[in-house]
Formats: sequence, structure tokens, C-alpha cells
Amino acid sequence: MSLRERLQSWFAPFTPLSQEMLHYQTPPGADQQYRLHLRVEQDGRGLLIVNAATVLHLNRTATEYARQLILGAGEEEAARAVARRYRVGRATALADFRRLRDHILTLATTVDLCPVTYLDMERVEPFSAETSAPYRADLALTYRVNEGGALDPEARRRVDRELTTEEWRCAMWMLWDEGVPHVCFTGGEPTLREDLVELVRYAEEQGLVTGLLTDGRRLRDGDYLDQLLLAGLDHLQITLVSHRPEVHDAVVGREGAWREMDAGLRNAEAGDVYVVAHVVVVPENADSVAQTVAYLAALGIPAVALSSPLREVPEGEGARLQAALEDAQAAAYELGLTLVWDLAAPYCHVNPVEVEMGLPPDQVVRQHLYVEPDGDVLPAQGYNVVLGNLLRDPWEAIWHHPERERLGGREERGEEPD
Repeated sequence: MSLRERLQSWFAPFTPLSQEMLHYQTPPGADQQYRLHLRVEQDGRGLLIVNAATVLHLNRTATEYARQLILGAGEEEAARAVARRYRVGRATALADFRRLRDHILTLATTVDLCPVTYLDMERVEPFSAETSAPYRADLALTYRVNEGGALDPEARRRVDRELTTEEWRCAMWMLWDEGVPHVCFTGGEPTLREDLVELVRYAEEQGLVTGLLTDGRRLRDGDYLDQLLLAGLDHLQITLVSHRPEVHDAVVGREGAWREMDAGLRNAEAGDVYVVAHVVVVPENADSVAQTVAYLAALGIPAVALSSPLREVPEGEGARLQAALEDAQAAAYELGLTLVWDLAAPYCHVNPVEVEMGLPPDQVVRQHLYVEPDGDVLPAQGYNVVLGNLLRDPWEAIWHHPERERLGGREERGEEPD
């Protein structure tokens, strides 16, 4: 290459990385286990998701470093790749790679981290960045509920069929292909689907992080729980109302539900899986919800999610439920439990809403999608807006649907679609 050509190459615009999705998981025998998902956006910037919990928004050079790390490149190889693409000195590239690698590995092996982090940038509010795909999709496999497998009466207005096993496999492949790293199986009661283990296994094969939202009752069968864990299930969220059997059974509407839930909860806590207990605060348990949190701590449950149907309770009850939520939150902090705010909620007669975090709904809508049993896509659970059908409509039409962007506040900000 002539001197002139070399100079031209240094001043020519660099070509950003191509859009792609990468996944890394430590080998089964590693001392410390973690998972990394890197989504490279169209402009070369990246979204690195650590253990399906901590989100790093990376500039173009940091994205290249993260990509090299996930691909298993050595220090010198990574430094050469970055120096060549971004025209920086090799020594600088090597030092930057080491610093970012150490930062990522620290995050990957540390608990109780902030769920959203902006690396080497001023931190902004969670969910405020616009991306090419959501952080997570909640898949409502069924709207059947445990009492005899009946369809939730409210759900009859929304769906008339459930996707087959093959259709759900296709849906998950499409989500992964579009850059969605994390799915949560919900319902209704998803354990009523006899193909749940198969769907978890397929998601694991694709590289997806998987969660399950359940009332916990089927998990009392230890063999069934083992099947889910061997298939690759990453985390569990078990919904309950109270530590008092009579209160829980009365709200659920079935005698013996608490006993079955408690057995499932104990099995899950003893298993090799991360467990979150979701406590729904209703008028019936408002006076004892802090004691329910203490009961969960005594069982060894590491994290709780708190929610309440504040918009649906009788007049005058809202303030009492809000006070109960605050008491439960204080109890969780005092007992050293992690509070989970990014709550995925099941479709049921008690419809939980996000509370306490103080985020306006438009910010939450930006980074979630909710898929109903027939494949229809909503901006999030509880939003009665159909953006399209995952198996029939193009991804761009769903993700850039005018109603989703209106709910996300994008029109008001005057932004153009990516």
C-alpha cells in the first residue's frame, strides 16, 4: 500500500459493525457462572445484557471490545481488531480492552446490581433509550388457570386459540433473530401446557434466557421441577397472596391452594434456580403483607416483587393498599431481600401493575412486549392494544407500530423510527 493510500485509509469513514446477536455462557464446570448477550444495533452501538439483569449501553468501540470478548479473542487479537477499525493506537486499544473486560466480569459475578447501567456515559432513566428490540418478551402460553384448567373468563374476549408447540418454537426463533435475549413464560398458568419443558429446552438451545411465572402449585412435583431445570430454566417467579393459608385460599378461590403453593415454593428454593416471590397486595392481605415478606425471608427466598391492583380496588382502599406496599417494601429492605421492580405479571383476575419505581408507563412500554396465546402482540401486559401478530406480521410493523410509539412517548419527542 502506498503512503497516499495509507493516509486515505486512515481518514476514510470507518465501517460500523453489522447488526447481530451474540451469546456467551460459561461452561458447566466453571467456578463462577454467568451469561452475556450482546445485541449490536444498526448504527454499531451495542446493548450488553449481563445475567439477564444488568444492561450496559455501549458506544461503538466498547461494542467491538465486548464482541471480541464474547467471541473468545485474546487480548492482542482484540486490540488489533479495534485499532484497525477505529484507528487508535494498539497500546491504547489493549488498555481499553482490559479495562472493559474487567468491568464486565465484575458485573457478571456481582449480585444486587443496578438493573440498567450506561457504561462511560451519564446515567439516564431505565428504559428511556430506544432500541431495535425489547429487553424481554413475556409469552402468555395459555390463559387457562389452575381450577380445572378453565379459561380465565376475562381472557375469552381476547383469544380463541393457543399456538401449537411448533408455532411457539417459530415465535421464539423470530424473537431471537430480531435480537430479543430474554423470554418469560406466563399465562394464565403456563404449567398447564404439557409442552412447557420442551419449549424451555428449545429456548435454551437458541440461547435465550428463560423465566417462568407460575402459582407454584405444580412445582410441588419435584420430578417436574427437575425436568424444567434440566431443560435450562434460568429463573422462577412464584405468585402468592399471603403466608396465611385461609387468606391465600380465599383469594385464589380454591381450598388447599396455599399448601400446594408452599410445597412448590420450598422445592424451588431448594433447587438450582433463582427464585422471586411475587406478592400481590389486595384488601384481604393488606394488614399482614409485611409478615408474608418475613415468611419468604425465613424460607430463604432471595427476592420479592410487590404489586397491587390499585386502580381496581373499591373507593377508599387505595390508600390502605399503598401503605401496605410501603410496609412490605420496608420489611424486604430490613430483611436483606432484593426488590424486583421489572415485574412480569400473569394475566389473571388480580391484574398487578408496576408500583413504587416511579417510572411513567411510556418508559416501561419501550422495552417490553407481551405475546398472547394466539400470537397477538401487546406493548406490555395490561395494555389493550394489539400491535400485530408475531407469526403473521413483519417485525418492523410490530415494533414501530404507531400506537406503541405513541404509548412510548416517541411521537411527542419528534423522533423518527430507526
